[in-house]
Amino acid sequence: MRLRAALLVAVVAIATAGVGAAYETDQYSNRLTPLADAGPVLDREVNAAIADIAAHWKGPRDDNRFVMAVFHRIGGYYWVDRLERWAMDSPEVEKLPTPRRQSVYHGLPLRTTRVAGVFGIGPTFRIGDTLVGSDKIGHFLSQGRKFWQRWHRNRDEAGPARTSARIEGGIFGGVTTGSYSNADVVANYEGYRFYRSLFEDDVVPGKPAILRWQDDRWIVQRPFAWRDHVNAFWDEALNPNAYSPGLRRAMLGRLRDFCTDYQRMPQQYVLPPSEDVALTERYAGIGLRPDPDLRLGAVCTGAPEAAVAR
Repeated sequence: MRLRAALLVAVVAIATAGVGAAYETDQYSNRLTPLADAGPVLDREVNAAIADIAAHWKGPRDDNRFVMAVFHRIGGYYWVDRLERWAMDSPEVEKLPTPRRQSVYHGLPLRTTRVAGVFGIGPTFRIGDTLVGSDKIGHFLSQGRKFWQRWHRNRDEAGPARTSARIEGGIFGGVTTGSYSNADVVANYEGYRFYRSLFEDDVVPGKPAILRWQDDRWIVQRPFAWRDHVNAFWDEALNPNAYSPGLRRAMLGRLRDFCTDYQRMPQQYVLPPSEDVALTERYAGIGLRPDPDLRLGAVCTGAPEAAVAR
């Protein structure tokens, strides 16, 4: 009964938001398909928004007002953020060919896939060397903005990190889809770091703030780059979701269908141990629920992920 009620609430929430967007993405299916790097065109869109806001700024310095201006320009209050929708629709952003009936969730019982089974799968594109689901843009801009605002009130990351994790375990994940997306939580945190990097040096190590306040106006002193924030933990095949018990059992069986692809190019499915350790340490305090045994290297060989990576 609780599951039915949660699913009904989620469906109503999505419907009243006026969108028919997908709720999950899939970095397993057609993973070996070559994709052009979407990073440069996505960088262009973000930098154009920042430059325009700075050029038309009126009034005194107000960091929160600038953050909100960025959010209103490329984020948004609806289920799909403006830049996310643009990336989903733009022919400039090449996507993996993942029809709904060929996704990693296809064929699984609705009682386990929940909202993902109803609304289907969002597109995946490449930023640098990383496959990224379109929903991560929304998490970066919208949930990252909320994370930044909570941090801005008391300069403490711990509370906002707990809130980010709790939300992912609720309507944005655990309750509605049966999956807790570790990659979503990472994107939330990196969005917070982006908003900080607008005004602070060395948030991106070795780089100055994107903006400088000088002579009562904003100066753009360096460009934004998605690659400063995107890494392998944005990829749900390398940083797998934490699934509910029923969905995890179903997913284990489904993932074995991709072992032929794994055997063709295992390097596409394995995270080097040094990178895995570095990213695990980087995100140690944000509420990840790692399940490395759902990486295809472990699923397809039966060996622990660390042994596969070696």
